[in-house]
Amino acid sequence: MIWVSTRWRILAMIAPALIVFTMFVVYPVAYSGVFSFTRFQGFGAPTWIGFDNYTALLQDPFFWQSLQNTIVILIVSLFILIPSSFALALLLQRAIRGAGVLRALVFGPAIIAPILVGLIWVFLLDPKIGLLNRALAVIGIPPVQWIGGDYLTPISVSMVFIWSSVGFAMTIFYAGLQILPDDVLEASGLDGATGWQQVWHIKIPMMRETFAIVTILMITNVFKIFELVYMLTGGGPVHRSETLVSYMYFVTFTNQQYGYGMALAVIITILGAVVSVGYLVAMRRKEKAA
Repeated sequence: MIWVSTRWRILAMIAPALIVFTMFVVYPVAYSGVFSFTRFQGFGAPTWIGFDNYTALLQDPFFWQSLQNTIVILIVSLFILIPSSFALALLLQRAIRGAGVLRALVFGPAIIAPILVGLIWVFLLDPKIGLLNRALAVIGIPPVQWIGGDYLTPISVSMVFIWSSVGFAMTIFYAGLQILPDDVLEASGLDGATGWQQVWHIKIPMMRETFAIVTILMITNVFKIFELVYMLTGGGPVHRSETLVSYMYFVTFTNQQYGYGMALAVIITILGAVVSVGYLVAMRRKEKAA
């Protein structure tokens, strides 16, 4: 194994991955950052305008609306998705009949393309033709504006996102539970710890890194939500149901304001990084304090 410690040979081993990462991640991000300081509509030469795009973003009410919707989706999703997926992992870890089938059924929505997930839920949530409002009409409840209204659309998008992601998060938690040392759990049981006490004082603390992984993945996925909004509402009415990514798509490819869209993309990248890193820093401080 002496050859592994050679600096140049290590560099040669990781060089292919670095090249691919640079080509498909670093370069596009840097290219977008440069274009965010220009005015470009897809033809002709881009015009350098400095921070004008970012200044315009701060004065754009649709940007603030899409940011608000994204924050609502993020908060609702994290507060419901993380506990529910962990609870499902605990439940399906037990030796019950059909646990494997149930795990497969819960994981099923995670393998459906987001555009199809949105299409499925349109037939359930649409205020006019949705099955949910038809069911409510049977018991005399007037139709509810689940999507396309002023208030409930971000909540509805959150619920659809949770439905499509809970199986993926549950699978990660399930894998984390499987590698917990049995001797620690057995010793706590002999000491009289109940099942709930084992979960709260042993399993959750020992799975802190697993919780961090799931949380970061869900944060990044929320900041990438596009297909669900595109299929459910198309961002309407009047951009009230836009998320950051769907609004970026609109200004970039519909309005052909490529520089403005790239500025919005940079803001999305920064926000996602800040939220993710902020969570990791808070977790690290909590670990040190403990």
